[in-house]
Amino acid sequence: MGYELQAVIAEDEVLRGAVRDLPVARVASLGQGLSLMPMTDQLFDAVTDGTGGPLGFWRLPGGFDQRLAEWSAAGAVAYVEAEYFGGVGEQRAAVWAEGAVVLGPLQVREGQSFGPAGSPISLALRRLGAVADPPADEFVAVGLNRHRHSEDWLG
Repeated sequence: MGYELQAVIAEDEVLRGAVRDLPVARVASLGQGLSLMPMTDQLFDAVTDGTGGPLGFWRLPGGFDQRLAEWSAAGAVAYVEAEYFGGVGEQRAAVWAEGAVVLGPLQVREGQSFGPAGSPISLALRRLGAVADPPADEFVAVGLNRHRHSEDWLG
């Protein structure tokens, strides 16, 4: 069974305010006051400037990093990607605050293990204020394990 996620995550108020000018964007609530905006095909097409994906991400639309920087004036904003199948996969994450990248981009490639501080996505969530009680990590604490695919967040 696989897991894939490409999404923007921020405090609910920050993300809902940011997407007012993006009618194709959909926002889903997570735990701990955070929300997620899946990077759907329709959203990708609406926001890309046609250049290659920046910062080493698979699915971050060209030029969208500038929009994330703008949104981060209202509060920290993360872009995260994960793809797993059969327990093997990769993660990437970055966080913007006050107009600049303040964390990352972080990545763990296939075959690499997470460092002692945790996975890229958990580190990004921690930077957004998420808190986990061991043995759970921030990924589980906010509920990112509820759905297996980005599009499932829209249902």
